[in-house]
Amino acid sequence: MQNGDTSVEQAEIGLIGLGVMGSNLALNIAEKGNKIAVFNRTPEATKKFYADAGELQGQIIPCETIEDFVAAIRPPRPIIIMIKAGDPVDQQMEILKPYLENGDIMIDAGNANFRDTIRRFDTLKDSGLTFIGMGVSGGEEGARHGPSIMVGGTEESWKRVEKVLTSISAKYDNDPCVAWLGNDGAGHFVKTIHNGIEYADMQMIAEIYGILRDGLKLSAGEIADVFGKWNKGRLNSYLIEITEKVLRAADPVTGKPMVDLILDKAGQKGTGKWSVIEAQNMGVAATAIEAAVAARILSSQKDEREAAEKIFGVPKALAAPADKQAFIDDLENALLAAKIGAYAQGFAVMAAASKEFNWDLPMPTIARIWRAGCIIRSQFLDEITSAFTKDPHVANLIVTPAFSKMVQDTDAPLRHVVSHAILSGLPVPALASALGYFDAYRRGRGTANLIQAQRDFFGAHGFERTDGVDKPHGPWGSGLDIFSK
Repeated sequence: MQNGDTSVEQAEIGLIGLGVMGSNLALNIAEKGNKIAVFNRTPEATKKFYADAGELQGQIIPCETIEDFVAAIRPPRPIIIMIKAGDPVDQQMEILKPYLENGDIMIDAGNANFRDTIRRFDTLKDSGLTFIGMGVSGGEEGARHGPSIMVGGTEESWKRVEKVLTSISAKYDNDPCVAWLGNDGAGHFVKTIHNGIEYADMQMIAEIYGILRDGLKLSAGEIADVFGKWNKGRLNSYLIEITEKVLRAADPVTGKPMVDLILDKAGQKGTGKWSVIEAQNMGVAATAIEAAVAARILSSQKDEREAAEKIFGVPKALAAPADKQAFIDDLENALLAAKIGAYAQGFAVMAAASKEFNWDLPMPTIARIWRAGCIIRSQFLDEITSAFTKDPHVANLIVTPAFSKMVQDTDAPLRHVVSHAILSGLPVPALASALGYFDAYRRGRGTANLIQAQRDFFGAHGFERTDGVDKPHGPWGSGLDIFSK
């Protein structure tokens, strides 16, 4: 273990926290030719990590104390903190501070709330130290072999870590999936919205699976065949790819399809909820993400759902369509349409946040670094990159030429699928929300005029008139006065 011997070549970067993600990230950094110092609060974990590192040991400096750890890194020292988000990060920062020098950089690579990241920047502003909030997507596989990395911090601190982060990131046609996105919380905000889109995407896939399982009565293996075929077309993506693998997996204990033995209660760690809250804070409709978060909450209420089924039963499903393959083709197109809606909403939230926090988020760059390594990598992210490159400030992705054509082509299948599911009593909250979003967004004259009239009636809130007449109230309540003059 490192004992402060300064004759040893200093590490280019340090990492604290050798859990699953931290260990994989550290090995990735070492494998790409970067010397790395590592520390864990339990020295046994550090020793085990080093012992298991094999031929990469030469790139790793294991440290038992914080003092030795900091001394092992070349100044200005970038130190990745890969531990549980929230208070533990603040506590680790306080432990580190006495050992650091001007220009040193603490890097939170966990799923942090971006508002915590902004607060940490503010806390450090007069200390000589700085901070990076770094979103990392790709799970343990991505961390080990190449994640998508979203960086928020000063441009100066980014330049200190750019070489290392570029070397470890996923590559799309040799283009590294890492970028500096702006100051303070920009990186973590983008990761939050990434996770919100991920929630929506997973929920939509699950709803399609439900239609195939409960509507068409297909087995797990048959559904796997469907997703496998889709992954060769427009729906090619990481989540579709792993869905096929999950559906094909057999339980080693019983031999049954693994998916059929998993309890239908989905967990969540907060990023989806944060996406919804921030979308609402900024007045942006993100209905697909909202529906996905609500669906996870309902999934957790397993006992209540079972009790309700005993009272109400479930509606009888419609007969399977005569042309089963044509319906499956509609399912494919419906999923594509709904996914486009989810991504469009996510990018709209980021555009609003960019203005709110003065980040100037580069939309084409965000789409570009999501094309490989991350959980929501998808074939059409290349098309999203292209659409935002042509028009970086477009109001909504769905009105760009490429995506408006896709939406038009998939509109009828989405309607067909949602209608069939609703009449069969099969829950499709995310797919239905995507359809509702499209219908509301495309309708020049909606129904909010009635809401404005109601608000004015009971609260004198006022409204704008279509004819430009300067009478902002209706002929009711106190508004009667303006018409009597």
